Amino acid sequence: MKRVRLERWLNRVWYTDTSPPGWLVPLSWLYGLVIYLRRLAVRAGSRRVVHPGVATIVVGNITVGGTGKTPLVIALSDCLSAHGWRTGIVTRGYGGKARDWPREVFADSRARENGDEAVLLAQSTGAPVYAGPDRLAAARALLAKHPVDVLISDDGLQHTRLGRDIEIVVLDPERGFGNGYCLPAGPLREPLSRLDNVDATVAPGEAGECSPAQFQLALRLGGECSPAQFQLALRLGEARQVIDQSVTRVLADFARQPCHAVAGIAHPERFFRGLRRAGVTPDTRVFADHHDFTAEDIRFEDDFPVLMTAKDAVKCRDFAGENVWFVPLELDVGPAFGKWLYETLKRKTDLG
Repeated sequence: MKRVRLERWLNRVWYTDTSPPGWLVPLSWLYGLVIYLRRLAVRAGSRRVVHPGVATIVVGNITVGGTGKTPLVIALSDCLSAHGWRTGIVTRGYGGKARDWPREVFADSRARENGDEAVLLAQSTGAPVYAGPDRLAAARALLAKHPVDVLISDDGLQHTRLGRDIEIVVLDPERGFGNGYCLPAGPLREPLSRLDNVDATVAPGEAGECSPAQFQLALRLGGECSPAQFQLALRLGEARQVIDQSVTRVLADFARQPCHAVAGIAHPERFFRGLRRAGVTPDTRVFADHHDFTAEDIRFEDDFPVLMTAKDAVKCRDFAGENVWFVPLELDVGPAFGKWLYETLKRKTDLG
């Protein structure tokens, strides 16, 4: 619960109109200086950047917390696979307690060892997935075993050692860039000027959540940005039983009865709000991002259905009951983004 309280306090500091505490601001300046020096070293050639040797797409963000990177990586893999290209995915494996990295992650791998997002990516795409703090080492391990045409790095924007052909930044359409400060006084991992050098920005959201005008306003906060700009539809899919994903129910079914909802993600209210828009009015329980769920966390005094995110569900397979369901986030890339992706890959790589 201490982590939950800390996250709530930081969100109040970062995403309200009040100024951050004065003692945090010098730390942000120091953080920004480190980022600047690291980028300067890359441009000067003193910090080595190694390209993995295949077309590489990096999906990341410049703010802390969930913006929809993982759904976009899944959608990218599906989109490219449908076009006939073989994809592979590398990811951090955040939260994984394994001692040997990098490591291949499978659909039935343990989230506790490999990280929840890594297991979710393996389950959702069928593509080879490798996890490890060193993205370049993970990429090399993947390519040594699996011949792929396109490598996708999940949340690797700040991992400068991995060379890349395309950078896509996922923006938070609702909270934007917060107070505009770098960590820890604000939510920015890098200054907003970083958006000047990426290939595309994507703002995912449910229908009506983010208007084009709001999206353009968020971009203007970062100065004059040149990347391609896309607003993609992000919606909740059908609920699936955690212990048997072949069992599905439409969300409208849960609107007719009391239910619970739990979330251990960076922005839980977005998930809860999506349920409410579908007519579901659950009793909610919030945990810290990447929370290591136990049976007690999803146990209630009744037998009402329990709804959770797909990322949380991979940690509950061993002890979930038949009343526990997960609701996947589905991102529709749309024809405009697909066309841009194919044309950009062909222009910047040797893919035909």
